[in-house]
Amino acid sequence: ILDRHGTIDKYMGDCIMAFWNAPLDDPEHELHACNSALAMFSALESLNDEIKAEREAAGQKFFPLNIGIGLNSGECCVGNMGSNQRFDYSVLGDTVNLAARLEGQSKNYGVGIVIGEDTKLSAPEYATIELDLIAVKGKVEAVRIFALLGDKEVGAKADYQAFISTHNAMLEAYRSQQWDKTKNLIAECREQADGFNLGVFYDLYDERTDHYLESPPPEDWNGVFIATSK
Repeated sequence: ILDRHGTIDKYMGDCIMAFWNAPLDDPEHELHACNSALAMFSALESLNDEIKAEREAAGQKFFPLNIGIGLNSGECCVGNMGSNQRFDYSVLGDTVNLAARLEGQSKNYGVGIVIGEDTKLSAPEYATIELDLIAVKGKVEAVRIFALLGDKEVGAKADYQAFISTHNAMLEAYRSQQWDKTKNLIAECREQADGFNLGVFYDLYDERTDHYLESPPPEDWNGVFIATSK
C-alpha cells in the first residue's frame, strides 16, 4: 500500500483499511489501488510457500492463509474525524461503506478482489470479469460488481479476451432467462478460465440456474441478487 501511494487508515482485527488520493492528490489512484491489491496476492503466494515449507520440515499440517479485498471509487469525506478529545484522519461515506461490503462478498463469489464499477471503468485495460448485479446488505439500489483478475498485461492476452467474451455471453443469457444456454456457456467458461481459479464462482451460477429451471423468476425479473449478509 505505502509503496503505491496509499494511506493506511487503521487496523481492525485481521483487517486493514486504506485509501488513496488523500492527503496528497493522486491522479492514478484507482490504478495504484488495483496494483496494491494484486501485489498483496503475489506476496501472499510467496508467504504461503514459505509457511508450507516450514510446516512440512517440522512434520506439521499446513493451513494456507487467504485474504479478500474490496475496492471502490468515488466521493467521500476525508479529514480528522471525531472530537477534541479523540480523533483520527479517516474517510467516511457511502463509497467507503460499499468498499467494505465488496470485501465481504469476495468469499461468497470465490474471488480474491471485488471492485466497484467506477474502479473498473478507471482501469479499463486490466483483466476483470463482471460478477453480478447486487443489492448489498443495507442498500436497495443494485450495483454492478467485478472481480479483478490481473493487470493490463493479463488483460491484453488473447486467452483472456476469448474467455471474457464467453463470460459476458453467459451473463447475458442468464439475465434474459435462457437457462439451458446459460448452463452450456458456464461449461465453456470453466474450460476457458483455467488459471483464474473461478470454480466457486461458476458453481454459484450453476446452482442459481438449476434453481431457476425448477422455479423460474417473474417475467420482469431484472437479474439483481439481493444480498442478505455482509
